[in-house]
Amino acid sequence: MNNYDFDYLIIGSGFGGSVSAHRLTQKGYSVAVMEMGKRWRAEDFPESNTQVNRYYWRPRIGLRGFFNLRPFRHVAIICGNAVGGGSITYANTLLVPPDSVWEEGSWAGLSDWKKEMPAHYAEAERMLGVTENRIFGTADHLLKEMADLHGVGHTYKPTRVAAFFPPEGEEGGKTYPDPYFGGEGPDRGTCTGCGSCMTGCKYNAKNTLDKNYLYFAEKNGAKVYAETRVVDVRPLDGKADGSAGYEVTTERSTAWVRKQSQTFRVKSVVFSASSLGTQELLFRLKQTGSLPNISDDLGNRVRTNAESIVGIRFPGKDINISEGVAIGSGIHIDEHTHIEATRYGNGHNMMASLMTLMVDGKGPLRILKWFWAMLRHPVTFARAVSPANWARQSLIFLVMQTLDASLNMRFKRRWYWPFSRILCSEGKKIPTNIPQANEFTKKMAAHFNGIPFTTATEVFFNVPFTAHCMGGCAMADTPERGVIDAQNRVFNYQNLYVVDGAMLGANLGVNPSLTITALAERAMSFIPHRDEAIKEATV
Repeated sequence: MNNYDFDYLIIGSGFGGSVSAHRLTQKGYSVAVMEMGKRWRAEDFPESNTQVNRYYWRPRIGLRGFFNLRPFRHVAIICGNAVGGGSITYANTLLVPPDSVWEEGSWAGLSDWKKEMPAHYAEAERMLGVTENRIFGTADHLLKEMADLHGVGHTYKPTRVAAFFPPEGEEGGKTYPDPYFGGEGPDRGTCTGCGSCMTGCKYNAKNTLDKNYLYFAEKNGAKVYAETRVVDVRPLDGKADGSAGYEVTTERSTAWVRKQSQTFRVKSVVFSASSLGTQELLFRLKQTGSLPNISDDLGNRVRTNAESIVGIRFPGKDINISEGVAIGSGIHIDEHTHIEATRYGNGHNMMASLMTLMVDGKGPLRILKWFWAMLRHPVTFARAVSPANWARQSLIFLVMQTLDASLNMRFKRRWYWPFSRILCSEGKKIPTNIPQANEFTKKMAAHFNGIPFTTATEVFFNVPFTAHCMGGCAMADTPERGVIDAQNRVFNYQNLYVVDGAMLGANLGVNPSLTITALAERAMSFIPHRDEAIKEATV
């Protein structure tokens, strides 16, 4: 094992990658983490997400932020690119899914999940500092009132979030010595309830991965290569199954001309580049012949939590919906449909450009109804979509369902870009209009004198938004039904793992970050300590 630059090379530093890095360094392995995005400090985050060059990630056109929006035919997917992965820009909500998810999908029957997972969830919550939300803003109070009016007030619950709240009676924004790891972790600031969790916490209060798992991985010797993209992974020494290790080639992700290519010899590789990133890279490696034996099931059954984003705008009212954490509370309007009260920090108005008036229907009829609504009510339309004070005046509903719906991803040439292959979606359309959520939103908008809105992509392209892309490299019992086995090992290869959202085998119906973390803890529990591995190899 001394012939390698690193024992493990991890592609991506999100929830799967950071957990893997920490646990592997604990077990004595040398670890490298390749992260395509930049490293961010609290003081580096933009004052507003209208500062597109510091918020959006599109390095080819000079945008080097941390928020990425990738449009596909069937869905528009939000993801993060940064050291710490999606934890930098996610809504900071960590929920355990219902037990029924383990009885569904490709991972059903692979393990005694209900017995195994509670301990891994508990450790994930400890490391991420998960606690019940303690700062309730206008959005949370409105949601509670709406739930009572709708007859579901008994389902109202505060969210469980990864934030450091101030001690009772103290104001937020103060710095304290590490409150989580007996002084071994970094100093932390306390939450002010500014609502800017998704645009970068400037108070050092959000428990992002660079403050826990990744922090300790680096403290234990892991080397993080920021702004670095992996472009090739191929087996060493003619061993097609990877039993001799891998040669990994990287380049500078933010460079236009000088790519600064590097090559590393490693024993094992962990793909943790997010569901989309891992699928895209594995497709490329399969088609170029670097890893030709990746299962043909790659890209199948990609799920989105059957998600929809709707909301209510309150223009002209003396109201500040921005106060609180990004997602502070939630309700169930029926057994399958969960709604969370969501907000952006005051001044973070960029999302207004992606929203429009809510209209029902599908396809061309829905577009015609939208035009008719715009012509009949031009003032209402202008007030609904105006970016001025949008975050302050907009209560966003993140709607998720446990009902299963999926699509497939493929890697191919398109007529509009025949020069190279790109990741594309295929299959039946996934739901873009959740009628019960729309009815709830319109009813509440009418009662509170607001304007209901939805995403423009739903109206014009019949395409929903999601921040919860899951699956595509699913866990299963055979390579005909999935890409990895029950221990996250890639079928047909040795020393190759997938540990991120791509591994999920069923629709969770809740924010997936905690489940990804818990499953990553489980995956790393199967890997022995380095000393034990060396003894076993020499026997």
